[in-house]
Amino acid sequence: MVDTALIDWSRAQFALTACYHWVFVPLTLGLAVIMAVMETIYVVKKDEFWKKAAQFWMKIFGINFAVGIATGLILEFEFGTNWSNYSWFVGDIFGAPLAIEGIFAFFMEATFVAVMFFGWNKVGKKFHLASTWLTGIGATISAFWILVANGWMQHPVGMEFNPDTVRNEMVDFWAVATNPVAVTKFFHSVLSGWMTGAVAVIGISCWYLLRKRETRFALASIRIASAVGITGTLAVMITGDMSGVHVAEYQPMKLAAAEGLMDGGQRAPFSIVPGIEIPGMLSILATHDIDGYVPGINDILDGYTDPDGNEHLSAEAKMYKGNAALKAFKEYRQLKETDNEAAMQARKILEDNMEYFGYGYIRDRNDLVPNVWLVYWPFRIMVGLGSFLLLLMIAVLFFERKGKIAGMKWLQWTALLSIPLVYLAGQAGWVVAEVGRQPWAIQDLLPVNAAVSSLGTGAVKTTFFIFVAVFTLFLAIELNIMFKAIKKGPKVDEEA
Repeated sequence: MVDTALIDWSRAQFALTACYHWVFVPLTLGLAVIMAVMETIYVVKKDEFWKKAAQFWMKIFGINFAVGIATGLILEFEFGTNWSNYSWFVGDIFGAPLAIEGIFAFFMEATFVAVMFFGWNKVGKKFHLASTWLTGIGATISAFWILVANGWMQHPVGMEFNPDTVRNEMVDFWAVATNPVAVTKFFHSVLSGWMTGAVAVIGISCWYLLRKRETRFALASIRIASAVGITGTLAVMITGDMSGVHVAEYQPMKLAAAEGLMDGGQRAPFSIVPGIEIPGMLSILATHDIDGYVPGINDILDGYTDPDGNEHLSAEAKMYKGNAALKAFKEYRQLKETDNEAAMQARKILEDNMEYFGYGYIRDRNDLVPNVWLVYWPFRIMVGLGSFLLLLMIAVLFFERKGKIAGMKWLQWTALLSIPLVYLAGQAGWVVAEVGRQPWAIQDLLPVNAAVSSLGTGAVKTTFFIFVAVFTLFLAIELNIMFKAIKKGPKVDEEA
């Protein structure tokens, strides 16, 4: 039996690395669009003001980009160190998109980011503009392949289990690459990066307005960032709706936990906060039908029959089939060299029950329920802050176009203080996605207690605190460099 402390510390270390990494990624994705739009305006209008504005946000992009790479590399190495059983079991599938990301997307970013930063006076304007756009596109493609890997963990497709190698092997790369969960997650995550970059740019620009400096630059940045942010946030809401339908179909326990729904049914209510509900709204969000059936936590554990007559097994039935699959797998491995006929019979039992293979590692039905509190409230934080930030960006753009924002200190302070909120919304979204999937490393296929490496708990605990210190140092250094760059400012107004 795996030590639960080892599992908890391994999960904590991975969560720590992922959370720090996601501090840098969304700002990179958002700034890439904003600075590329500014440079496009420069090339079209031939106005040096827009060149200086783009160069300033490129500087902020570069500072953030460098630290993001460091945390991302560490995150990928942790699959081999802390989750070696996972890497062995599904490495043929999970490793493919990560390899493509490293070989193609990362090299694309590395090539064009060099031209973007150092090629201003060495290449033509249009080529440099193309390099800027391709840097952002490279970062986006990089995110796509990483999210293909993550989406596969949420909804594994395109593979077959090979009992001879004890590995899941890819049989349909296209199914993995176009996994609907992965595609929706990609757009949702990348567009949330647009929102993050926009809110950061608006907040920094408002700081200049509060200081009564770089006014033209601040107003121009607010105008571009607001347009990008509003577009991105509206698209995030659309992809969020699509994601809700996928979660309802492939991860019903996550949806039930996110709503604190113990007993489901048709016309299921949406909980705004405990005690305040909108009748039928959850059914609409999950199935796009007010009469749609949404199972609750108890329904999933006890088993249920949906209105279409489809039977869904209870937790005990799935665990029974999972144990049958594990037993058959062991028998096949033992008999394949001595009794081929008996081995083939065992393999047939394994294949018939392979859908529930992961349930063989579950010892208590309650382990199938994620931490409801830790899914329910982050979901509301994500949605609530996202809605607030959309309204904020609309207000900022409206008053900027009216020529009034320069005198509205309360709105400037609100925008500045909202920068941490957009990060909180993004982190909350990932908490919902990852904690809501527990106890699964791979949904219904491999639980975390079977995926973890055989390490000493003390070693993982020690490296956890080392990572806390190192990552915090990284963040402090990045913020210090970034604040100095912001304080210095672009100085485009004086030069103009």
